[in-house]
Amino acid sequence: MNPMSPIWGHVAGVFILLMMFSFIGIWVWAWRQYHKPTFNRLARLPMEDESASDNSEDRP
Repeated sequence: MNPMSPIWGHVAGVFILLMMFSFIGIWVWAWRQYHKPTFNRLARLPMEDESASDNSEDRP
């Protein structure tokens, strides 16, 4: 079997379409309104006060 047979072009095309639909599906899932409160909370996490998570050992 020739490694460059036409079937491999079809297999590659189907694989690319599956990956594209998977990407679009994950993108749509992530942008649903249902996830907005969770993503907003996670986005604010780095800006929160660190004093609640500090240990007394870290203070001079």
